[in-house]
Amino acid sequence: MLLARLWDKITAGMGKNILACTGFLSPREQEMAQFLFGNAQGLTFFGGYPDAQRKCLVYLPDYLPDVPEDGPVMCLRATFYKGDHPSHRDFLGALMGFGIDRGCVGDICVGEGYCDFFVLSEIAPHLLRDFESAGRTKLRLSPISLWEFAPPEEKTELFYDTLPSLRLDAVITAGFRISRTRAGEFIQAGKAAINGLPCEKPDKPVEEGATVSVRGLGKIKLAAIRGKTKKDRIGAEILRYV
Repeated sequence: MLLARLWDKITAGMGKNILACTGFLSPREQEMAQFLFGNAQGLTFFGGYPDAQRKCLVYLPDYLPDVPEDGPVMCLRATFYKGDHPSHRDFLGALMGFGIDRGCVGDICVGEGYCDFFVLSEIAPHLLRDFESAGRTKLRLSPISLWEFAPPEEKTELFYDTLPSLRLDAVITAGFRISRTRAGEFIQAGKAAINGLPCEKPDKPVEEGATVSVRGLGKIKLAAIRGKTKKDRIGAEILRYV
């Protein structure tokens, strides 16, 4: 059904040679859309900034070289009292509770005293008028230019460990300091992803530079591979997002 909706939306824009945009897609959905449309001309993925995880599939007619700033995606800034600490989950839950479909919301980037989040332009006026809180945190919303947006700096810690292999379960075990058995349970439950793409194979190799996320645990990055130790284990630098 998702692919059928994408096909109808994009081919309608192609037929009329006008800009067409889908809702925000997860990395896995983007992969499916890429497979569906192949190398069709005029298609691009756009999430509001280069490193966005959730992106819309956009058809650009031949008279538009790029997605216009006043186009289908807007960035809204919610400011709040710095003593409050609402999380990504708080904002997402508040938006879903507000009746907003998940496909209308892109990345949510929480900083100190503010949160920038991306939405389809068509729902922005409704949010600007009535979206006033995330949990118990009171919000003040305003639109900002896409070119003003800068992702908040993420807090991280870098540490060194040795791994028996670069299998996904081994990387998760080291990165989150849990047992191999528990790592496997998270993976088989569909809670793990590599570079945003879900993976249910514990033996899937993780490449240097890849990001691994586990729902309920957080996110790590295999920052560097440092070769074999004398005990034939693999030395690795792991970056953990805290």
